[in-house]
Amino acid sequence: MTTDLTTRADTWLTAFQDALAARDVERAVSLFAEDCYWRDLVSFTWNLLTVEGRDAVADLLRNTLEHTDPHDFALVGEPTEADGVTEAWLSFETATGRGTAHVRLVDGKVWTLLTTLDELKGHEEPRRTSRPKGVEHGADRKRVTWLERRESEQAELGYATQPEVVVIGGGQGGIALGARLRQLGVPTIVVERNQRPGDSWRRRYKSLALHDPVWYDHLPYLPFPDNWPVFAPKDKIGDWLEMYARVMELNYWGSTTARSAAYDEREQRWSLTVDRDGQEVTLSPRQLVFALGVSGKPNVPVLPGQEKFLGDQHHSSQHPGPDAYAGKKAVVIGSNNSAHDICGALWEAGAEVTMVQRSSTCVIKSDSLMEHGLGPLYSERAVESGVDTRTADLIFASLPYRIMNEFQKPIYDTIREQDAGFYEKLERAGFELDFGDDDSGLFMKYLRRGSGYYIDVGAAQLVADGSVRLVKGQVSELTEREVVLEDGTRLEADLVVYATGFGSMNGLAADIVGEQVADRVGKVWGLGSGTTKDPGPWEGEQRNMWKPTQQQALWFHGGNLHQSRHYSLYLALQLKARAEGIPTPVYGLQSTHHTS
Repeated sequence: MTTDLTTRADTWLTAFQDALAARDVERAVSLFAEDCYWRDLVSFTWNLLTVEGRDAVADLLRNTLEHTDPHDFALVGEPTEADGVTEAWLSFETATGRGTAHVRLVDGKVWTLLTTLDELKGHEEPRRTSRPKGVEHGADRKRVTWLERRESEQAELGYATQPEVVVIGGGQGGIALGARLRQLGVPTIVVERNQRPGDSWRRRYKSLALHDPVWYDHLPYLPFPDNWPVFAPKDKIGDWLEMYARVMELNYWGSTTARSAAYDEREQRWSLTVDRDGQEVTLSPRQLVFALGVSGKPNVPVLPGQEKFLGDQHHSSQHPGPDAYAGKKAVVIGSNNSAHDICGALWEAGAEVTMVQRSSTCVIKSDSLMEHGLGPLYSERAVESGVDTRTADLIFASLPYRIMNEFQKPIYDTIREQDAGFYEKLERAGFELDFGDDDSGLFMKYLRRGSGYYIDVGAAQLVADGSVRLVKGQVSELTEREVVLEDGTRLEADLVVYATGFGSMNGLAADIVGEQVADRVGKVWGLGSGTTKDPGPWEGEQRNMWKPTQQQALWFHGGNLHQSRHYSLYLALQLKARAEGIPTPVYGLQSTHHTS
């Protein structure tokens, strides 16, 4: 039965499709509100791009409409309405692929539009009814088994034959992208300095566990089992990643360090030198991807007296765990996720722990984040209501970054009211709280700069009740046995942990591709929001992530497990199109900005 909402959405869709078919940009733009946002993930722009306002929509259409040839738009499911906003899902096709769209209409005009490329025509993944047979039945004296084919591929790729893509980094980002490319038939090598998939997790401090719930953290193709823990311990994640890489048949080169890379413009290939377990190998991929998480090199402050300090000192990424420090005095510099986790583990082991808070921190109780922040999309109740992982990802992606803070702020207002007693205790202990420059909370801080927050799984309570001592200020120097703050406070220490964050991925890339190329690419991560640690200009998307950069054939991939899963599809489709020689005219290529 046709409803008023269906009629309303269908009326807009018919007019929009007719205008696109007629290549009538002005008519198409008239179907958008004055205050509008169109986010495109590859389907129109061969880019990840958000345009804002009618003029920008018009420019996008003038530059993409003819070669994109969008057609066969159709409503999928029943539209919904809340607070005067009609939402609808659409399917559509382009000259090269098939996609999904999500639209929000206000008074019959577009407020937000999301368009995504789901697959390339003629290069669909071999899934479900198209899955490979696996074996040819019957007798064959020349039969080659799956194992023989697999061993031959592993022996030849990188030596007798060259990969199309090399992914530097074998954590969740590199593995997720490798799996996508494998399914698309793109010869790929994932290189990782650690020996095994998952070792980057196993080698972190022993108390580390995911702070995000399981529903948020699935990888492509193989979701976690229904009995998987809500918050998985690091070693369990390490085992899962190792299994995942094996089952997805990745060409995974462990114990391999990328040394240097140079791009040959004439050959349109990279020359990448790696050290593979002591053997120097030169690879010649057409595409090079840095998949280094969300961060770059550890930020370790250089302080007077560090060379005199008689205890242990290391960055949080190198922290071995608390066991050796029972009964010792530990000073943890920083108040982010890793700082809290390490403080909590050291306290449990019997250490005397002091946290040095250098700047304000956004703290959210994990249960509150699950209930109000992630629960509507990523939870058991979301699954039971029919919101699967892909749908949740697309709903989340449909919110343009420019206005995402408006959706996030009410969530954190609710959390602050609900957990007021918890926050009062923290502040009475001297802890300096913030909820971002505009009170939009943890996730916006993560997008804007990737630090300055803690998802509380218990350690904040130790700070609130004084079990972990809190001091505030900047460190001025170390002595043989002390950490000295600028105000003269002296903290006895047998251990100093620098939970001081990481630099941009650009810095790690520069070590391999050189400063000149890294400078050409510019800053990686951040939106250009003009907030603390995220200087402008405004980009509207994560800088240089999952999309073309100013250096041809150089890409960046990563983020948390959710981002590694979701955006690996769009990066894989871009790489597959280039491997197949499909024209990929990029609209709105990001310009270079300062790397600091």
